[in-house]
Amino acid sequence: MSDEIETLASTVVYENKWMRLKEDKIRRSSGHQGVYSVVEKPDFVVILAVQDGYVHLVEQYRYPIKKRCWELPQGAWEENPDADHALLAAGELKEETGLVANKMHYLGDQYLAYGFCNQMYHIYLATELTFTEIDLDPEEEGLITKKVTLTEFEEMILSGEIKDASTVNAYGLAKLKGVL
Repeated sequence: MSDEIETLASTVVYENKWMRLKEDKIRRSSGHQGVYSVVEKPDFVVILAVQDGYVHLVEQYRYPIKKRCWELPQGAWEENPDADHALLAAGELKEETGLVANKMHYLGDQYLAYGFCNQMYHIYLATELTFTEIDLDPEEEGLITKKVTLTEFEEMILSGEIKDASTVNAYGLAKLKGVL
């Protein structure tokens, strides 16, 4: 299978440790040429940590929208973008919540926004949890955690208190797979 859109040239417009922005000169199958901007980011994980009818959430300040937001624990290891996502999930869960899961069940993967970004996320259900200690990265300053019942979690989604797409998708996938 060949690409429907041919890349004629690619220029890195911006790059830092978290992302790279490329501008590609392209040719469509019709022959028309154009420009496509692509954000490249490492894959990340989302962890649905559930125990005794409660789900564990984190709240942190999200600078792009200038708001504090509730979401499931999630993250990437920019310094090790090829890390095994199972290890990444266990690490992010412990780092952000202090929780260690005796069982991690892989639910699947999804793209965050494939219209402009290549980033994928891997979804895990974490159960049989024990608390150790929280070990936040400097970028996570101000992050707080709480646990809510599954019913409260659903109400937070329905009311719009939770707006994070990967959080809602992870929960939906878990429900559809019958693991909740």
